[in-house]
Amino acid sequence: MTSKHRIFSTSFASVYPLYLAKAEKKGRTKSELDAVICWLTGYNQRELAAQLKKQKDIETFINEAPRLNPARTLIKGVVCGVRVEDIQDPLMRELRYLDKLVDELAKGKAMEKILRA
Repeated sequence: MTSKHRIFSTSFASVYPLYLAKAEKKGRTKSELDAVICWLTGYNQRELAAQLKKQKDIETFINEAPRLNPARTLIKGVVCGVRVEDIQDPLMRELRYLDKLVDELAKGKAMEKILRA
């Protein structure tokens, strides 16, 4: 039996401020961060706020996402020393897609490129 990674039971609301701090430290805004999260998950702004308020864990946050963006498979690169496209666990891969998008936001990449437009 394989055990789930402990990050999946962490509330998304507790991780969100870390994403926000990383983005803001590099001059990006909360609205840009929210746009990235909504693009990936299909949540709208109101639904995202509700998920944060409900303190949903990361696993639930991802699994309840209304519509994971099909273009997310275009996200490539390394997060935490691992290639996103090589991650076998589907849930971990979705989380790392989000991590990679936040990294790109913090590095100053243009929103059009982050959102694979």
